[in-house]
Amino acid sequence: MAGKVPEGYVRVRSYLRRKPAPGRKKMSGWSIAAIVAGVWLWGQVVGFGEATDTPANSPAPSLSQPASR
Repeated sequence: MAGKVPEGYVRVRSYLRRKPAPGRKKMSGWSIAAIVAGVWLWGQVVGFGEATDTPANSPAPSLSQPASR
């Protein structure tokens, strides 16, 4: 083999490839999109909680005095 391989690299055929660093794996964009879509669908189908359907306060008719002329 030609040359010494630097630490942290491995020779693959005719080029050097960096070894994967140990540690946690990052989430891909597709994974994040799937989680967001799952939460959205859960909210659409099951709901996040009971929505209290309170009737809107309708204005009560005020007693008006007749116009005195």
